[in-house]
Amino acid sequence: MVFSWRLSCPTRNSIIPILLLGSSAALAQQATPHCAFPNSRLGGPVNAHTRFVEENLLPTIVTADTKPIALEERMRAHGVPGVSVAVIHNGKLEWARGWGVRDTNTCAPVTPQTDFQAASISKVVTALIALRLVEQGKLDLDKDINSYLTSWKLARHEKLAPKSVTLRELLSHTAGLNVHGFPGYAVGRPVPTAMQVLDGKAPAVTEGVKLVLPASQQWQYSGGGYVMAQVAMSDVTGLPFEQLAEQEVLRPLGMRRSSFAQPPTPKVLRNAAFGHADWKVIAGGYHIYPELGPAGLWATPADLARLLLDIQASANGRPSKILSPTMTAQMLTSVKGNWGLGPALFGAGADRRFGHDGVNEGFQSTMVGYVHKGSGIIVMTNGAGKRLADEIVRAVATDYGWNDLAVKPIVEASLSPAALTRLAGRYAGSGMSVYLDLRDGHLFAQTGGPEPERLIALAPKQFKTQVSGIVVEFQDGQDGGVKGFRILEGGPPIELARTADVASDPFASPLFLRGSMNGWNLSQPMTKTADGTLAVEMPLVAGDYQLKFASEDWQTAEFGSTGTTPINGVVSALPLIPHGANIRVTITTPGTYRFELKRAGSNAAFTLKKVGPHSGI
Repeated sequence: MVFSWRLSCPTRNSIIPILLLGSSAALAQQATPHCAFPNSRLGGPVNAHTRFVEENLLPTIVTADTKPIALEERMRAHGVPGVSVAVIHNGKLEWARGWGVRDTNTCAPVTPQTDFQAASISKVVTALIALRLVEQGKLDLDKDINSYLTSWKLARHEKLAPKSVTLRELLSHTAGLNVHGFPGYAVGRPVPTAMQVLDGKAPAVTEGVKLVLPASQQWQYSGGGYVMAQVAMSDVTGLPFEQLAEQEVLRPLGMRRSSFAQPPTPKVLRNAAFGHADWKVIAGGYHIYPELGPAGLWATPADLARLLLDIQASANGRPSKILSPTMTAQMLTSVKGNWGLGPALFGAGADRRFGHDGVNEGFQSTMVGYVHKGSGIIVMTNGAGKRLADEIVRAVATDYGWNDLAVKPIVEASLSPAALTRLAGRYAGSGMSVYLDLRDGHLFAQTGGPEPERLIALAPKQFKTQVSGIVVEFQDGQDGGVKGFRILEGGPPIELARTADVASDPFASPLFLRGSMNGWNLSQPMTKTADGTLAVEMPLVAGDYQLKFASEDWQTAEFGSTGTTPINGVVSALPLIPHGANIRVTITTPGTYRFELKRAGSNAAFTLKKVGPHSGI
């Protein structure tokens, strides 16, 4: 939908499928890759399975006429310089290898030993450490977390948490805490301590962690809760978290290329992938995350495979190194919203799965393992690679016969316009929102992605997103209307409720020019002229750009294009619609350009014209 969810607060290290995760942005120029694709043998072992991946990627929706696509082609299409994959089969690590380059400065190849930022996959490791300490008697899942915290305390709230907040609630995202995720800190910038992060005090750039919802009553993803768990574990053991992780999990599992050290150690940096945005290495190569518990792990897919194998062994009563079978069973039991103590949970019976996605600045990854099959896969990328990772997962699943994850041909159900119209509207929950509207007889998600994503009807109440492959099921309320929808596959197992539009007049609040393809980190305010036109001028070099106009919160107002055809240089009174697609602009002549936005009923009209030379030329 793209299923670009719109987060209420722009962050990274999220669990959600992403094409974009942030909100605000400066106008950004698109780049093209300049590194030659390395010889396949430089990336690691070559066998029938790796060749299948190289030649057989498929989109989410396939028909009898759909033809497989080469991995290299899909990497270029998704803007991913490098990817690393590890596959578990029959209870062992069957193969691990890389494709592409570690960074587009050196063009060095990705190998099985190349480290990536694991982002929110870190939470699974953090949960393992916490549960190991529980088995050692140093922590209790159901005691007040403040009884373990000595260097920081969670403020009491008699209404929201009369019985306190527990470790079980922190690990399962049911504590009712805020702070979804963290943007990290560019190399060279001041980095806060974990306590400063919890307090929201400079140099921390995120708000303080606090109770915002009743504890234990609902699922709301909170990276802030994992920072709290991180600090509690260090307080009870007297060890820095990175040392504790090494002692309790990384060293016992032989995860020799993995580390929670932030900034990364020289050993990690000798063969590390750097993060990218639009083929360009992000400033400094990576962001630093003092939020170690939710986002701080550097790892290889092969090392994460060792972690999955140990959990699988324990879950099936075989010898393991970290947790007892009883504790592993708790870890893989749903607390709320199909979320266990650390991982997300999917499927049933022999197809039960657990895993996590990860998104840090310039890195996107996914990890999934079967509880009982002795199978699994980890895909790590150094770009906007979640969709590519999903395509690789589907290819591997097809190759190995994991039918619940493999691509299946889909026959679209025929629904009436009335049936689709009743589903249109805004949905929100767990800090996310998505807007659905009816267009040309089809339901589309309009959430700020480069293009609206169509929902394919599988059944009257069940749909699959055309590109990202998320399966959702709509639910009726007691009044006969649409109550909301829940995610069944391809995303976090959560529910979003039907909500009213935020405002009736999108021009009532200040609007900003927002750019795309660069992480959505900056914006340009629009100035109102005497005739009511909103305008802003910007210097642009030659290149391809994408943009939108939106309010600061991205909910009061958001205008985009009705289509995806690029604008060549200038345009007059281009119609825009709420929650539309990114406006694509091709600039051939460098200069200073004026962006104008006018009201057009409930919609808007966009004019672009060149008004002078480029200020830097």
